[in-house]
Amino acid sequence: MASLKELKIRIGSVKSTQKITKAKQMVAAAKLRKAQAAAEAARPYSSRLEAVVASLASKIAGGSGEGASPLLAGTGKDEVHLLVVANSDRGLAGAFNANIVKAARVKADA
Repeated sequence: MASLKELKIRIGSVKSTQKITKAKQMVAAAKLRKAQAAAEAARPYSSRLEAVVASLASKIAGGSGEGASPLLAGTGKDEVHLLVVANSDRGLAGAFNANIVKAARVKADA
């Protein structure tokens, strides 16, 4: 059986671990709130981008009718005519942007 001193040390250790766990939970909650706020702030951008892409798609679907841009009308061949590539301008996004550009180039060459 453990001695009284060992039990006190163990209780102190558990209390210390509880404090660390509570602090980590508070940090995680703060990060979650920040991420939720960022997602909420991006909604207008997202909805506007969706409207732009929908407008482009409707003009492409319209074919060579009036109002369709010559760039979007196409030639009738089954080839990629338009790639809309969007990347990040935030810090430390170099690899992310490089991968997007690489994928776009591969898709354009295919």
